[in-house]
Amino acid sequence: MGAQIIDGKAIADGLRETVRARVEERVHRRQPRPGLAVVLIGDAPASLVYVRNKKLACEWVGMNSFEFSRPAVTSEAKLLDLIGQLNADERVNGILIQLPLPGHIDTNKVIEAISPDKDVDGFHPYNIGRLNIGRPVYRPCTPQGIMSLLEFTGIKLAGMDAVIVGRSNIVGRPLIAELLDKDCTPTICHSYTRDIGDQVRGADIVIAAVGRPGFIQGTWIKPGAIVIDVGINHLPNGRLSGDVDFESARQVAGYITPVPGGVGPMTIACLLQNTLIAAESR
Repeated sequence: MGAQIIDGKAIADGLRETVRARVEERVHRRQPRPGLAVVLIGDAPASLVYVRNKKLACEWVGMNSFEFSRPAVTSEAKLLDLIGQLNADERVNGILIQLPLPGHIDTNKVIEAISPDKDVDGFHPYNIGRLNIGRPVYRPCTPQGIMSLLEFTGIKLAGMDAVIVGRSNIVGRPLIAELLDKDCTPTICHSYTRDIGDQVRGADIVIAAVGRPGFIQGTWIKPGAIVIDVGINHLPNGRLSGDVDFESARQVAGYITPVPGGVGPMTIACLLQNTLIAAESR
């Protein structure tokens, strides 16, 4: 029969509807609309697309969107000064720095400059620390979206073995805390892991976030496993590919996310949810 497709777009649309309704409730009570500031340094095509999508998503749910585009040569000091201004701006509830940043800017320093109560991306050490002790405020958006996709299956996650392929601060590392909170047993694989295929074969849940098209093979997938593909890779023919060889994996898996239309829409929906939470917290 093949795997059941997890429709991330449909699930994200439901979350966005909820956010939109809560925003309109705020407006009805004469409270300010939530505001998200998006900072883009440079003009990388992929980043331009992401920023445009986030702006459109804000408009759809009725949030204010403030875009700050700066050239790639912008100094670290000027970027930090802009963040300071946004921290003090009462119209802004959330600050998002579009990554990656140019090489001359220290990404960690920039993230740490954002006020933790406006860190709707969930990357500030304060918010990562709270996540790791099981008391999250703002959860990183992609891992948060992945957990919603897993919950959509209706399968009890407690006791399941989960393998994450990729150890980035954006996806892999925070996912460990998210999965532990659901009583899973997570294993993380990376470029130095020996025999990744063997690690994946024993997993009830496989989360691919390695940035290599078709890296996870269908022969690696345990029959009935849940496969979450975080990868978005642009192929020479102009098509998008995930990190999972979709056609072979779907023949074995129980559930699988497509690319596009899987994790990506959930990431933006969770960003909107975090921005709303920030506004309500104030």
